[in-house]
Amino acid sequence: MKNTHSNIKVIVSDLDGTLLNSNHQITPETKAVFHQLYQNGYTIIIATGRHHIDAQAIIKGLDIPLYLVTSNGARIHSPNQELLFAYDIKSEIVASVFQLDIDPTITTVLFKEEVWLTSKTNKKINSFQRDLSYPPEVVDFSTLRDYSAIKLFFTHDSHEVLQDLKDQILETHSDYLCHAFSLPFCLEFMDKSVDKSVAIGRILHKEGFTFENTIAFGDGFNDEKMLDAVAKGLIMQNAPDTLKNKLKHLEVIASNNDNAVADYIAQNILR
Repeated sequence: MKNTHSNIKVIVSDLDGTLLNSNHQITPETKAVFHQLYQNGYTIIIATGRHHIDAQAIIKGLDIPLYLVTSNGARIHSPNQELLFAYDIKSEIVASVFQLDIDPTITTVLFKEEVWLTSKTNKKINSFQRDLSYPPEVVDFSTLRDYSAIKLFFTHDSHEVLQDLKDQILETHSDYLCHAFSLPFCLEFMDKSVDKSVAIGRILHKEGFTFENTIAFGDGFNDEKMLDAVAKGLIMQNAPDTLKNKLKHLEVIASNNDNAVADYIAQNILR
């Protein structure tokens, strides 16, 4: 084992574009490596932008107990699936966002506890779900009474359109909301207090570890603070160049379609 990894006790990984291949699946190689990690006593954290119901359906494929950070940190579930932390965006904040002049070609989604409400059917977003355990419901947002949500989500084929929307929303809501681009075509807003790195910090404190005991893998801008906070942050080769340039001091490994997370762990942590 290399000296740089001798103090590592906690493994953190994003899902889409990182642990999952481009078919949003966990490969047998990845499952085998994570079983070894668990058997060797490592604390494992999956940290994703996905909703917890959606993410739980995926991590069943790993078949080991682990911590689950979802909606970019708005929810934390324990290895026995107990809810440890939950924070929503207040209804009046979301309602005031909807009063803005939002481009109608943008798909708008409110992620709630048991359902996700969407302005239109979007096949690109639906393709991220292998089983619709967390079904979308097309609604007219002007008819809602309760706008409270785990996450406010926008998607559009043009990153520039979403950049303009981000600026428009933050101009009046920067005191209440934080944002992340989980993918260039996915813009997400959470309560200002929510971030993957904050949620991971809560788990580390509970387990008696620090970020110095932690290694993390990610590919999106919602992984940025997490990757920068840990002792060893690793960026996927398929990550946007803008993220790689922003975190030039971090190592870039192979892509999510090359089992890069599993290979790195096998060669550097489990060796």
